[in-house]
Amino acid sequence: MLKLFSRYVSVGVLNTALHWACFGVLFSLFGLNQAISNLVAFSVAVTFSFFVNARWTFKTKATTGRYVAFVIFMGAMAVLTGYIADSLHAPALLTLIVFSGFSLVAGFIYSKFIVFRDVK
Repeated sequence: MLKLFSRYVSVGVLNTALHWACFGVLFSLFGLNQAISNLVAFSVAVTFSFFVNARWTFKTKATTGRYVAFVIFMGAMAVLTGYIADSLHAPALLTLIVFSGFSLVAGFIYSKFIVFRDVK
């Protein structure tokens, strides 16, 4: 389980860098609000994360159903985090940090036991 989580964390580091870069461009350069910036940045990063985790971390087939389940769950977390941050007028950096930490733990649990679980 530790090896699996280590792989997930490795993908998460790359995914987080991609997410943060997209968020920064959308929020700072394009002036979008945090909820939209977080959702769009998430969409780019989650696609990368899904396919790499399916193949490398969980060594399973990436299917449309799994992709949809993963994106809906992770997307709901992204929008909710951004919405709460906007409501609280939280700094963008705090939004990124909170979302990154929460999505790492919740995403791993959801991925292991729901999306990429062994179906025999």
